[in-house]
Amino acid sequence: MNFERLYINGEWVSPQSTERIKVENPASMYRFAAVPVATDTEVDAACRAAADAAWRWQESPLAARLTICEKMLAQLLTRKAEIVDIEIQELGAPSQMAETVHFDFQVERMRTFMRLAQEIEFREELEHSTLYREPVGVVAAITPWNYPLGQVVQKIMPAILMGNTVVLKPSQHTPLSVYYLVDAFHQAGLPKGVLNLVTGRGGDVGNVLASHPLVDMVSFTGSTTGGIEVGKHGLDSVKKIHLELGGKSPCVILPGADIDQAIRACFNSLLLNCGQTCSALSRLLILEDQKEAIEARLVEILQEYPVGDPRAEGTKIGPLASEKQFTKVKKYIETGLAEGARMLTGSVPTEPIGGYYVQPVIFTDVTNDMQIAQEEIFGPVLCVITYKDLPDALHIANDTIYGLNAAVHGPFDEAVAFARRIKSGNVYINDSARDVTAPFGGYKMSGIGREGGIEGILEFTQSKVLFDHDA
Repeated sequence: MNFERLYINGEWVSPQSTERIKVENPASMYRFAAVPVATDTEVDAACRAAADAAWRWQESPLAARLTICEKMLAQLLTRKAEIVDIEIQELGAPSQMAETVHFDFQVERMRTFMRLAQEIEFREELEHSTLYREPVGVVAAITPWNYPLGQVVQKIMPAILMGNTVVLKPSQHTPLSVYYLVDAFHQAGLPKGVLNLVTGRGGDVGNVLASHPLVDMVSFTGSTTGGIEVGKHGLDSVKKIHLELGGKSPCVILPGADIDQAIRACFNSLLLNCGQTCSALSRLLILEDQKEAIEARLVEILQEYPVGDPRAEGTKIGPLASEKQFTKVKKYIETGLAEGARMLTGSVPTEPIGGYYVQPVIFTDVTNDMQIAQEEIFGPVLCVITYKDLPDALHIANDTIYGLNAAVHGPFDEAVAFARRIKSGNVYINDSARDVTAPFGGYKMSGIGREGGIEGILEFTQSKVLFDHDA
């Protein structure tokens, strides 16, 4: 795959600028690829191509869009080995996770979007009118680095299926796997201008996209501060804004819970992408009386999550994605110690040698007013917080600016009753599985809107009512 190109108006084109962004393998610190820095002129060309294609694509029948998506998926599946390998290289994802989570699960998502799109009612008779659901128009999709393929799939699949056209700006840190997805659409015969790819730095290309007069909707996933900035640019011209942002999610262990099951669920959420997941369960809330017993099990079960080379058999946790992430996580670990938290396991990382590896850190004796308990660390750092009773646990769980994800472990009815009172868009009960048909998104400063499921598809539509009935 030639990564030193942009995709504009149905063609792979050479960039105007000679400036490149190098892509680093975080497991080796070797820069193995580079992508272009799109100029404002090229971003403008991509937006104009999307705007020119918008009406024709909107008028195409859903069946035609589905056919192209099916062809795209068939093309993508032939490149699975290459995409998995790229995910390992650009993100540092362990081999098994790169295959099952970063590829196979995204294929399941795509198939689900195609199935659910057929359930959308594009025309609905009301009492004295007819409601139509139409595409928003040109969508600027701005995606982060932590799930390079998955975050893109969540946006461009429902957008395209609903008849929108897209200008995609992937993360500058992990942009490579997206090239395979765009090329698969190209090979499938997607009409010119429906999907465009421009690479570059978020603060440059992303802000130009969010401000562009031909863009009708901005769909952004990333940090809360980044989302606020992008949102302000988009609202200057009152675009539709869709934001999926940060989290500081609680995992609550109620009396009577299966403690080992709860700990493994918490670790799976927090550690398997090296903590680099917006919905990671990074605060573990436990009853004061169970503190000593649960701490012992935390230390024992953590041994099931070895850190190492992403390609080595048995590795569960790879490196952090970049030097910037390494420095950020290191600083938070130092902050936790300075705040008085006790390090149950782990250590302050030294300077990286041969990769951005950090051993998981479990802080105990944490209070919820500490910086490490309130701010999104985005690394393998767990804060263990004790509660006195259930009202205290609920207060701690909700005492955050975020509301993206949560988990409650305990007797089923009690866990459900507790979960209903948590201010969060998603809550897992005991060992429940993720539902790919469910919407994902948060309360409070965790975002605006939803991704996934029917609700996530409808985000990329707008309503029009014709008052066409006699009174």
